[in-house]
Amino acid sequence: PRGGAGAGPWSLRARSLPSVYTRTYTPWTHAAATVGSRTRVKFGVFYEHQLPRPWDADAEYRAVQEALEQCALADRLGIDYVWQVEHHFLEEYSHSSAPEVFLAAVSQRTTRIRLGHGIVQTPPPFNHPARVAERIATLDLISGGRVDFGTGEASSEAELGGFRIEPAEKRAMWEEGLRVALRCLTEEPFTGHKGPHVTMPPRNVVPKPRQRPHPPVWVACSRRETIHLA
Repeated sequence: PRGGAGAGPWSLRARSLPSVYTRTYTPWTHAAATVGSRTRVKFGVFYEHQLPRPWDADAEYRAVQEALEQCALADRLGIDYVWQVEHHFLEEYSHSSAPEVFLAAVSQRTTRIRLGHGIVQTPPPFNHPARVAERIATLDLISGGRVDFGTGEASSEAELGGFRIEPAEKRAMWEEGLRVALRCLTEEPFTGHKGPHVTMPPRNVVPKPRQRPHPPVWVACSRRETIHLA
């Protein structure tokens, strides 16, 4: 609705999905989300860059550009987080294979919203842990310390098979890749690692993140045992 009875804290007019809202709004103050002395509930937006067929030559361009506009608007409205997935080869479902690039673009269009990887696939065949650490730290520096480091292991055969990952090994790969990435973010210098899925000699991995010892770490959970592990 645009104004009148039933209008929310800002007035919205949707285009199409994925959409960007018109900029007729009243800024949402943080005080409105506080009840007494309780911790304020936090809100976020979550992007997969879904793109159902049929496509035209500019379909992916429009999807990304509209998402960037939405993130800039979310920042002005007081939304707390933007989360961006990492997926590979999942056409229509998710055209987000380089979330660190998208989040870097968001960082230059915003001033306060947190930039969440939701998630980085940390099994080493997807992303070498040293490269994960380098990208997380660089994004944290250019955003002024606004990164949240979400991690996960992937689940689809299209992704796992595309990188030659055995499903039975992905949990161990995720944990080893994550632990090594965190060491790369914090050790000066990194003292080296030799394990079943990662072998790396001592090196000083730079840069280091603005948030010390490292940005907040999260894990994607869809099963009870993963929640307990987290």
